[in-house]
Amino acid sequence: MTSHSSTHRTGPWRIALALSLLIFALSYALPGWAAQTLSIGFQKGSGVLSVVKAQGTLEKRLADQGVQVRWHEFPAGPQLLEALNAGSIDFGYTGAPPPVFAQAAGIEMRYVGAIPAARDGEAILVPEDSPIRSVADLEGKRVAVQRGSSANYLLVAALAHAGLDFKAIQPAYLTPADARAAFTNGNVDAWAVWDPYLSSAEHDLDVRVLADYSQLEPTYSFYEASTAFTEEHPDLLREVLDELDQTAVWASSHRDEVVSILAKELGLPEAVIDAWQRKVDYSLVPISDAVIDNQQRVANAFSDLRLIPAPVVVEEAFWRNGDDG
Repeated sequence: MTSHSSTHRTGPWRIALALSLLIFALSYALPGWAAQTLSIGFQKGSGVLSVVKAQGTLEKRLADQGVQVRWHEFPAGPQLLEALNAGSIDFGYTGAPPPVFAQAAGIEMRYVGAIPAARDGEAILVPEDSPIRSVADLEGKRVAVQRGSSANYLLVAALAHAGLDFKAIQPAYLTPADARAAFTNGNVDAWAVWDPYLSSAEHDLDVRVLADYSQLEPTYSFYEASTAFTEEHPDLLREVLDELDQTAVWASSHRDEVVSILAKELGLPEAVIDAWQRKVDYSLVPISDAVIDNQQRVANAFSDLRLIPAPVVVEEAFWRNGDDG
């Protein structure tokens, strides 16, 4: 009787424990059942990624798989990839230079998607009444730029095109917000920046475009993921990229809606968003040899100037949809 009574009392506990262990085991055996969190980093210039965030389409798509999506905003690409290195995010979007700096620093990340950058999507700005009339006139001048950003490469390339070394200027490494303040207050002579900060400055300030990619070979923007994420969740990564690609296709034929969405999401005037969106094409392109060669050119430029500690072979960091061969 005592034995029976004891079994009766402990039975529910044992059943509960068994069920807990079963659920725990299944959560690892069946990825679709696992309670996972996908952490995504974005910037104001993330475009389609910001549209996906605003519409909640990724959350809806992944809900049945038990995947929660969390979003984290960063002022620029370098900070975003630092967070990826720290494990704070799994996936993000940047211009061409940040992953070069990341790879040179030993950050375990992979390029997982490429988007052609707009020729006029970033520029070197000067005040409208500035005596600086050409890139050559920047010699000895103080230029604000986010270190390791797409605008940093534009500045490097534009100076080289004008026959100047990067050392010919005085770079002021500032985030876009701090750079705008320094530019507005006259503490710098010029400002190299990307959209939507560029379109915002053109809308709000008396500025003149000194240079963009009109006479230079443009680069690409990239989606990146941590190496661990590409190895452990390749199917989930493919779903994320597919959602971004579908949204890009939708956005190309719904520009007015995109402008409205991004204006609310980013807190910027629709006129600024409209000017920015007229420049862009968010379509994902295959990661080809041409894309890799273009990115290697960017890496070589920073390496030649010793702005990164050592040369990098960018191809080693590309993820070709799960085929690294």
